[in-house]
Amino acid sequence: MIRVVAKGRLKPGVRVEDYVILAKELVAETRKEKGCLSYALHEEINDPAILTMIEEWVNEEALEQHNQSVHVLKIVPELRKLRESIEVNIYREVN
Repeated sequence: MIRVVAKGRLKPGVRVEDYVILAKELVAETRKEKGCLSYALHEEINDPAILTMIEEWVNEEALEQHNQSVHVLKIVPELRKLRESIEVNIYREVN
């Protein structure tokens, strides 16, 4: 199993609601993908300008297919415009 933690900080002045609207569309479409085990947006409790997507995939191939999907190629560039930074970490479970 593969886990992805994508933590982003919104640009100053960006409304959280504007980001969330786009992110929810991405979440809804991604959850339909084969190989997606979990995909959810999380808001930092102490700083709502920090939003993190936590994902679980059956394998790296499923994640690669996700990254090339139509909805990712359409929505992620729009989300990128609203963020000042992003940190993406990809994990493999240790047995």
